[in-house]
Amino acid sequence: MATTQERAGDGALVAIAGNPNVGKTSIFNWLTGSQQKVTNYPGVTVERFESRLKGSDSIQVLDVPGTYSLSARSVEEEIAIRSIAGLSDVRRPDLVVLVVDATQLSRNLYLALQVRELGLPVILAVTMSDLCGKSGVDLEALSEAFGVPALPVSGVSGEGVEELRLKIEASLLDAHLPTSVFPWELSSQLVEDVEAVAHYLPSSWSPGSGARRTALALWSLLSLDDGDELSGIPNDLRAAVKERSSGERDIERQVIMARYAYIDRAVADMGQLAASSRSSTERADSILLHPFLGFGLFLAMMTVVFQALFTWSGPGIDLIEGVFGLLAVATEEALPAGLFRDFLTQGIIAGLGSVVVFLPQILLLFLFIGLLEDTGYMARVAFLMDRVMRLMGLNGRAFVPMMSGFACAIPAVLATRTLERQRDRFLTMMVVPLMTCSARLPVYTLIIGALFPVGDWFGLPMQGLLMAAMYLFSTIVALAAAAVLSRTLFTGPSVPMLLELPPYRRPHLPTVARMMWQRSSLFLKEAGGVILACTIGLWLLLSFPAQAPLAERYEAQRIEAANTLSGEELNASVAAINNTESAAQLHNSYAGQLGQGLEPLIAPLGFDWKIGVGLIGAFAAREVFVSTMGLVYGLSEDVDEETTTLREKLRTARRENGELVYTPLVGLSLLIFIALACQCMSTLAAVRRETATYRWPLFMFTYMTGLAWLASFLTYQLGSLAGFS
Repeated sequence: MATTQERAGDGALVAIAGNPNVGKTSIFNWLTGSQQKVTNYPGVTVERFESRLKGSDSIQVLDVPGTYSLSARSVEEEIAIRSIAGLSDVRRPDLVVLVVDATQLSRNLYLALQVRELGLPVILAVTMSDLCGKSGVDLEALSEAFGVPALPVSGVSGEGVEELRLKIEASLLDAHLPTSVFPWELSSQLVEDVEAVAHYLPSSWSPGSGARRTALALWSLLSLDDGDELSGIPNDLRAAVKERSSGERDIERQVIMARYAYIDRAVADMGQLAASSRSSTERADSILLHPFLGFGLFLAMMTVVFQALFTWSGPGIDLIEGVFGLLAVATEEALPAGLFRDFLTQGIIAGLGSVVVFLPQILLLFLFIGLLEDTGYMARVAFLMDRVMRLMGLNGRAFVPMMSGFACAIPAVLATRTLERQRDRFLTMMVVPLMTCSARLPVYTLIIGALFPVGDWFGLPMQGLLMAAMYLFSTIVALAAAAVLSRTLFTGPSVPMLLELPPYRRPHLPTVARMMWQRSSLFLKEAGGVILACTIGLWLLLSFPAQAPLAERYEAQRIEAANTLSGEELNASVAAINNTESAAQLHNSYAGQLGQGLEPLIAPLGFDWKIGVGLIGAFAAREVFVSTMGLVYGLSEDVDEETTTLREKLRTARRENGELVYTPLVGLSLLIFIALACQCMSTLAAVRRETATYRWPLFMFTYMTGLAWLASFLTYQLGSLAGFS
């Protein structure tokens, strides 16, 4: 334990801990203000939020991820025990502020009791007292029962936070350290269990003796099993735990019952949720958790979220694209034509634009997630969808990220952070890109509009039906992929989803806004760098090697046009020459050579080398497929104005043997390939950031591309055998 001087004036560390949905992060923000440092915990991608305590230059405050207990089986749950107990390479806090919800007192005090078992100084910050009966919670009795200070605070209004801040400073200056006495009495059997395991606790955990040694031994007995995801656990400790747990006696149940017996005796009649609040919550739940009505309301809610991500972000996206477009035009006007200008406009500026353009959708996604979490509805969503998602090897929390994948896979990947288990997060990431995102729509629109008739099918528009079918197809494949991966690569014991349904509350908008910006800025700083590098790499592939003879030939054509034409005729002629030059340059570029090299591999799908170039260009963003195909066929990149021309070019394009390149069967094969292939470097960059390894994005790219090739191959070959064209 740190000395008084170290605790008070030389970088003291205060940890803010508590259950999810108790207002912990709001209290953290009130105590620290807006100047926060965001890093990662050692070895994992979970964010670590730290800041200085207001009015102090030496007291550091850490926001510990919300958890119901210190017993941990996943990497994310392990963060809490590492942060509070100071295991391995994480510093032990000098003081722990436990935020507890007065309306769920017994449940919240379970975590508080575990922290007290570790012998750490504790302050109880009690929220939601106004929702209890007229007398509220007897804080003096609570303080006496747990032997720690207890103060009322409000995460919404900030009431009581100043008193809490002063109490933190006073506690750190108090020379009296807490006595390392275990708060409740162990049975003789549990004493034997603790002694059998404690001998193997690592010295790096500083188990010492007394309460901390007992607490860490109990943590090992309740956390280590064949299905946990914990790392850095000595094999002999695992063996000792397995030996003690191999009998018929349920050690976990015995420990939990003993803890709750202590809590129940300590807080009997101390306070409870007011009857009016309980009844209003129950009335709302009778509707929102109804098997049919609740599901319908949830679908309506998701429709609003989807609509927001899909269309409400449009003005923001248009603004960003407009700003970067103006920047590119200004750069072109300020610099002479040449390679350096093209690098700035098509590489750097376009690359930065492809990163920032995701910001409106990411902000909106985290706005909705924050509001749903703060109001308590997110827990109801997970409960409602759990039965359906469990059939796919996931739990109900995974449904929101998958739904948001319809708008964009980038924020959907970030939204997997709401899942508690690493297995569930990684599994959801692997299938989210299969959902039909908005970037696929321009490609679908081009192919369907060019190759499929406008007529009706049984009285319904064929093109509209095909578009709807692509959405349904992607959803079915994503769910099927989740079911397969959960039974193969992501196998593990079926862990039930345990969650507490909190009372409905008014969201704290400053906290939601801060969370939105923190998550978005992390994306811009970390995933954005990878996206920018990939965009520049694609520009190099599409631009080199430069063909001097080609440039000279087309420059001569422009000069001739200038000498013989004028006005609109001259502009149209120069534009046509420029587009033809771009197509010729693309044919001879590294990307063009790659497309021609890929042709033997994609020919069985009905594709030629030009489609191969389009698929390569689509790695920058799927919608780039359309503009790349425009370049390939010598058309304007402005697909909004030239879509009809491009459609005509696709309809009439022929192979060297005179056969049509694009038929409805080729179009269907291409639609399926675009739907299933992982052609989005931005998504790969986001997965790389979230998993902290190249292994999973490489696996995602491999399995999705393989699946796309196989599905397109079967579509084209079976269709050809059946006589379709």
